[in-house]
Amino acid sequence: DESFHLNSLFNPDGHGISPSAVILQGNSGNGKTLTVQKIMLDWASDKLFKEQFDIVFHLKCKEINRIPGRKSLVEILSYSCSLTSDEISQILQHSPEKVLFIIDGFDELRLTQDIYYMSPHTDVIQKAPAEVTLCALLRGHILSESFLLVTTRSTATDKLSELLKGPKNFTEIMGFSEKGVEEYFQKFFQNDELFRRAYTFVKTNENLFTACSIPVICWIICTTIKERFRIGADVTSGLETTTSIYVDFVCTLLQHHCQGLSQSVTSLLMSLGQLAERGMLEQEVLLDEKTVYETVSDPAGNPFLCKLLFKRRIHQETMFSFMHLSFQEFFTALYYLLLDKEESQKKITELCSIQESHSEIRPPRFAAVLQFAFGLLNKDVRHTLRNKHGL
Repeated sequence: DESFHLNSLFNPDGHGISPSAVILQGNSGNGKTLTVQKIMLDWASDKLFKEQFDIVFHLKCKEINRIPGRKSLVEILSYSCSLTSDEISQILQHSPEKVLFIIDGFDELRLTQDIYYMSPHTDVIQKAPAEVTLCALLRGHILSESFLLVTTRSTATDKLSELLKGPKNFTEIMGFSEKGVEEYFQKFFQNDELFRRAYTFVKTNENLFTACSIPVICWIICTTIKERFRIGADVTSGLETTTSIYVDFVCTLLQHHCQGLSQSVTSLLMSLGQLAERGMLEQEVLLDEKTVYETVSDPAGNPFLCKLLFKRRIHQETMFSFMHLSFQEFFTALYYLLLDKEESQKKITELCSIQESHSEIRPPRFAAVLQFAFGLLNKDVRHTLRNKHGL
């Protein structure tokens, strides 16, 4: 069923028009990136788009943000695959109509006014800042015969629609169905008795069960419940809102996975918050090693950060990211509320003014930070943070 649905993404609509671009939109943590990875795997295994596309390029916007200088489309593609520039050029010239570009995380792309004022890009070897070159591809100035599959948070859909070429097909990733939540719990716990206990607890709590439709939150809730089973704690207390779910998860990791770290809890959370805020303001999800080590002691042993190798043509760089973009947003909000009142108000005011001044070219990328900030002001959440960690 799933493969059939995906295979039909580029099929003609009721008027016989085939979309040249498909937008996979969804909220944070709903599984957009995982869907893209599955599409790549199925295409490589001849289960998907077998007749439609000879080659599929997978471009991650968070990596494109890190590409320095002026780059052509061919150069950008050579960053993301093992083909040489010459091989890529030949493929693009020979049969562009058999090429699919998957562009993952459009909402994470660092957009500037350059995308409006630079002369139209029409050649695969013409150089420009990486985000300008990518926008030229989206607009159909380059390789207009090729096909696009773009994932984005729903907040950036309008901006993406303005850029995209030709007929478009919008598909929303809704997260888990009720049956999907049950299957996820089963696979997570791998023990029938624990699965039944956990699933029954969550099923009888409407707020929690609704939250589980978001895969990343479902994972957090399962991890939290598993830990509570282990220590014999009340299974679902304190898990009333999205923010309280994140707070409880963070508290669990602080208690059980941060014991060996040299920083105090307050110092650790402040340093993670500073790092998160820096990434948010600079529109960076991938954070370079130097920046991270300047802010966080022992980042490699920090459970909230993921270490990864970023390909740079002939060498690799060590990069870090938060375990999910939503955690970068959460720690930014927490940082603002750990500051003294005057500094906190100043930061939030600046955040809102940055958003306002860039509203023409950027999606509302601080919305989740502000939502988490309001969530952290909840009386019960404040009580938890104060009692558990003296914040």
